[in-house]
Amino acid sequence: MPSTLNIKPDLINWAISRAGYEHREFFEQFPRAKGWLEEEKRPTLPQLRDFAKKAHVPFGYLFLQEPPKEELPIPFFRTVGGETDQVGVNLRDTILNTQQRQDWVRDYLIEQGEEKLGFIGKFNPRNPLNLVVQDIRNELSLQSNWASQFSNWQKALDHLAEKVEEAGIFIIFNSVVDNNTHRPITVEECRGFVMCDEYAPFLFVNAADSKSAQMFTIVHELAHLWIGESAGFDFRLLQPFENEVETFCDAVAAEFLVPEEDFNTQWTRTQDFEALAKIFKVSQIVIGRRALDTGKITRDTFFEFYNEHIAKFEQFKADRGSGGNFYATLRKRLNPRFFATVHQAVKENKLLYKHAYELTGLKGGTYQSAVKEYNL
Repeated sequence: MPSTLNIKPDLINWAISRAGYEHREFFEQFPRAKGWLEEEKRPTLPQLRDFAKKAHVPFGYLFLQEPPKEELPIPFFRTVGGETDQVGVNLRDTILNTQQRQDWVRDYLIEQGEEKLGFIGKFNPRNPLNLVVQDIRNELSLQSNWASQFSNWQKALDHLAEKVEEAGIFIIFNSVVDNNTHRPITVEECRGFVMCDEYAPFLFVNAADSKSAQMFTIVHELAHLWIGESAGFDFRLLQPFENEVETFCDAVAAEFLVPEEDFNTQWTRTQDFEALAKIFKVSQIVIGRRALDTGKITRDTFFEFYNEHIAKFEQFKADRGSGGNFYATLRKRLNPRFFATVHQAVKENKLLYKHAYELTGLKGGTYQSAVKEYNL
């Protein structure tokens, strides 16, 4: 008879809750855990390993005397509720994975003699708004009317992402933990997060969000970098948590995408959101936000429009279905510059393949296929 382990019920209970399950739901999928929690039975080592995998909890945590206090490395703001450490395990793991990647690539870039990025923490929320907006444009080599050269706002979004990359910022578009589609990160929980660093800043954008909201999230995150403040946010209804930093970054994003002076001029000519969206090369939802910011529509009007927009987007996703090229998606999920840096370290014998797999979330054959797809 295999030996069993004496694991404290509090740790079983904590692990289930940490994973975001209701106990009844978890027991339906993993019934033996109910006996452990009620101390009627004890797990074997293989059973406990299966439990840890199911609950996405580090195996060693289950042998502690009491549940650990896990703190996020960045503040996380909810539009309603303020700052919190209580986020889902999928989001938590993604933030920690990103931190691990940032730590590694930062050390590598320093070793390679890379210089600090001068714009990180260059300003603070008490600086004039337009000064920060203009400095971001200058750093990204964008004119105030930069988006007008594109036929639509989707192309403008792609161009903005390219400019962010060229500035030395690692940008990630993902909505799952690495490539695990069974571990989603919902838009309701997180629209994005930003991790400041003078050598390797990272922006995470929830790819499950509408592209219109993604554009706003990116510029909001850029503002965080310019004032040197890491943060994550759910940005519910495209509204920030009301503190000095979040309100300032929100205002920067709005002014960057739709300058107030130009918007006021155009508003006198038309109040049609679709027409204004074509003029500014942003989505109608961003136009709605700007109209709200400048007092041209009420909050109720904006929220009604926002909810209709999101409902249409969700229907579009449902009609389109899933699928697509894995490696095309990978380029969004795993920043190309980051992957190239990891592989360069491998080729220089400064990083083992084992560690490269851990950093990229790719294994053997998939890693080598990615090397070919990235033309490395």
